[in-house]
Amino acid sequence: MPYWKWALLLAASLVLAALLYGLSSVTSLIGLYWLRWVATVAVACVMLLLYSLFVKWFEKEPTKDLPMRKCAAHTCSGLLVGFCYFVAVVGIMMIAGCYRIEGFRHDAVGILDAFFMFLIVGIGEEIMFRGVLFRWIDERFGFAAALIVSALVFGLVHIANPGATLWSSIAIAIEAGLLLGAAYKYSGTLWLPIGIHWAWNFSQGNIFGFDVSGGDAGSTMIIPYIDGPELLTGGDFGAEASIIAVVLGAALAAALIIPVLKNGRK
Repeated sequence: MPYWKWALLLAASLVLAALLYGLSSVTSLIGLYWLRWVATVAVACVMLLLYSLFVKWFEKEPTKDLPMRKCAAHTCSGLLVGFCYFVAVVGIMMIAGCYRIEGFRHDAVGILDAFFMFLIVGIGEEIMFRGVLFRWIDERFGFAAALIVSALVFGLVHIANPGATLWSSIAIAIEAGLLLGAAYKYSGTLWLPIGIHWAWNFSQGNIFGFDVSGGDAGSTMIIPYIDGPELLTGGDFGAEASIIAVVLGAALAAALIIPVLKNGRK
């Protein structure tokens, strides 16, 4: 396929993925909380189904990165990795004297709203940046190019967020872009990066009380006191701009990249 046609198809794929992501706005219009949660899960399923159909119809091949037999295991593994990753970030902040627990809140509806909302975020962004962008570049130019380009683009799209800086975009490119791309390649499925992405956002915003990519995540279980150098706490952008998150994320990414390279998956 000529490069111009490949680039055009890639752009069309990203536009479609963005439209699928936009479906999430529908659920916020629903007043009844239980119906809102059901609708959110339904939208998540529709997004995954449409992605599968797009690959089958548009790319003329079966979807390989959403195997149902690995859905539960890989998603749960991702949730565990994402949660433990953020617990480690907060633990180091506590040791450094930058974070302490002031109290707790009890808002089950608000917490579950955020939990389901971040499911949509995880699915939408992983379809867009790993299922489309990473995969297409990987198939055409190889693993290294896909990892670097998708990570840089992932960081760049967060530059317009509240409180964002050049550093926060670089931080997201390293800690999340590299990690999620490596998780996708290592597992061969979208389930693992979806789980990591979902748990990272929810843990950051709704368990430990940070802003998420500069935005208020809503209800939080823990009332935190966060104080210290922005390089450690992430400042107004949230813990994603913390050097602690960057170093730990890079280490996790390296742990997945090394076996990929050893297995010869270029």
